[in-house]
Amino acid sequence: MIRAALFDFDGTLADSFAAITASTNHVRQSYGLPPLPEGAVRRHVGLGLEHLLRELVPVAPTDEAIARYRAHHATVMLSETRLMPGVAETIPELARRGLRMAVCSNKRVEFTRRLVEALGLGPYFAAVLGPDDVNNQPKPDPAMLHEGLRRLGVAAAESVHVGDMAVDVQTARAAGVMVWLVEGGAVGQEADTAGADGVLGEFTELLELLSSAGG
Repeated sequence: MIRAALFDFDGTLADSFAAITASTNHVRQSYGLPPLPEGAVRRHVGLGLEHLLRELVPVAPTDEAIARYRAHHATVMLSETRLMPGVAETIPELARRGLRMAVCSNKRVEFTRRLVEALGLGPYFAAVLGPDDVNNQPKPDPAMLHEGLRRLGVAAAESVHVGDMAVDVQTARAAGVMVWLVEGGAVGQEADTAGADGVLGEFTELLELLSSAGG
């Protein structure tokens, strides 16, 4: 029986790529680099901000680039982030059915918590976690999922991690948790080859899957 679900945020619950792209390009511009299209930025999302900026602003000192990104991101993230299709109706229904839920994102947890509340999802999640909560160990380190399970009071065998990237599969495997990927976020066609336990064409498929799994 599945009693809990641990959700990735960017590309899974929310389309935040416009905001991420805007802040990335702000940093690039400050170092004299041209802007990148959203598609180019998407390919580097998911492994944490340090990875993103090392890859896309290689000329910048990492700590300085991170500070510039975060200062800018606070000004655009609320206006440039929206829920992925199907999330608004699915998450409340899963909560109504008694599923325990948490968010486990490589985004700075302060930002994730603000966005979860602003997007109307706050009442449905018992915990919202980021690397800040686990000694700055981003996914694919399993520490965040382990902490999520601890806070939910649920065993790994009774849980599923829902994400959109291969890194979510790697994290779930390391944590001993089943994993499903949602197409349409960052993962694209990679979902078919990432080795997940399942690939969802639409987020709303969770209602049937978790119902049939005993959630």
